[in-house]
Amino acid sequence: MTLASSTHGSVDGDDVHIAYIGGGSRQWAPALFQDLALSGIDGEVRLYDTTSESAERNVRFGNWVDDQENATADWSYGATETVEAALDGADFVVLSTQYDPAETFVHDLDIPQEYGIHGAVAATTGPGGLFRAMRTIPVYREFAAAIREHCPDAWVFNYTNPVHFITRALYDEYPDINAIGLCHEVLGTRERLARYATDHLGMDASREDISVNVKGINHFTWVDEARCRGVDLWPLIDDLAGREEARRTFTTEDLVDESVFTDNWQVTWELYRRFGVLPATGDRHLVEYANWFIQGGEATLNRWGVKRTGSDYRAKHWTPAESDQTTDVEAWMSGEREFTLEPSNETFMDVLGALLGEETYVTNVNLPNEGQIEDLPSDAVVETNAVIRRNEVRPIAAGGFPRPVRSLIRGHIDTQETVVEASRTGDLDAAFEGFLIDPQVRSLPPDDSRELFADLVGAQERYLEDWDLDGSTVLAESAAYPTE
Repeated sequence: MTLASSTHGSVDGDDVHIAYIGGGSRQWAPALFQDLALSGIDGEVRLYDTTSESAERNVRFGNWVDDQENATADWSYGATETVEAALDGADFVVLSTQYDPAETFVHDLDIPQEYGIHGAVAATTGPGGLFRAMRTIPVYREFAAAIREHCPDAWVFNYTNPVHFITRALYDEYPDINAIGLCHEVLGTRERLARYATDHLGMDASREDISVNVKGINHFTWVDEARCRGVDLWPLIDDLAGREEARRTFTTEDLVDESVFTDNWQVTWELYRRFGVLPATGDRHLVEYANWFIQGGEATLNRWGVKRTGSDYRAKHWTPAESDQTTDVEAWMSGEREFTLEPSNETFMDVLGALLGEETYVTNVNLPNEGQIEDLPSDAVVETNAVIRRNEVRPIAAGGFPRPVRSLIRGHIDTQETVVEASRTGDLDAAFEGFLIDPQVRSLPPDDSRELFADLVGAQERYLEDWDLDGSTVLAESAAYPTE
């Protein structure tokens, strides 16, 4: 099975045009610019961001990086005032945006907690994740329409969460789009398996030595085959799952000094023992899909070694001086901080190079299901490996699932499809139907689920202008939503 091929067969590595939507990024953009500078590909990057000063800052940084002594490529950077100007004639499009966390993510975390839902991340599912999708999908429909008009054959890389919702919306708006959703969670699993192969089999392995059969939806992916340079790792995985270190318990006090990104893999091991397939996503994401790990509140979450991402952490994410997730490029350029030009750990350049005709590359991607996962619905965006070569992305057939795992995944797909379909017309009540069938929300009484939904709408109303709030029966019935 092959995606519709772009007609950019004439594009080579000497004159590549990249449009970066969300180009004011403080994390992805600085890493991407360094990867580009260290590549053998030359071209132009046009940045668009609603915060123009952020895009201009990254333009200065990109051109500054390109002038570094050990840069091997020749890139130029410029900012545009409109999305259309950035997209015009682009060969590749990068989508990586988010709203101010202090005005959005904090509500995604805090309001559900008032109803007893202690989500660990609220990034891709659960009430907070669904509202992140509802805020973002209408904007990405506009991006897809603009791509159709200004660069219909471009390859589109979506990094914006929730990746499966957003990538699905891109295809729903523009079915012929050449879009792939990218995420590094599976890469982390491969890195851990490489450590296991090194520590227990003496193989001195790296991530690149590990091959896995990936299948699922983003942040809820699974592996049923794993090899290190051809050696079957399943006997080792099965052995490790029964060991004491795979059966640890934690208290809240144990996690006080831990980062929210620390992955103790206890949820992973428990799911493996129950279902016989290995999750390939960090525990902090798994618990939001297999949500019985959070139903006892934060103490239950902590018992499994997962530390909840607090709203204060999300708010600080927006400010480089207070965050360990964002980069202060001004400090690098001024000499306040030492700068070393070095590659990131991401796969963007490998995918880009393969599409331009360099070495064929295999990695996990998010694409509409055309049969690569045999027992999940067609067209739903799923995550599997794909073979990437010049101007082609070919998903690899990954097989199906044990019935219990399939049941879990299909439920989340039904939520995704319901919300994306509702976004076609902005039908808020139809989106509420998708909200209701989310497993975290299903644990609430009907009145509470309605009031939670209305509370979230009220807190984020300015970001939901594309939804029909005035015509919503759900909001009209709610005591939480203010009406005139």
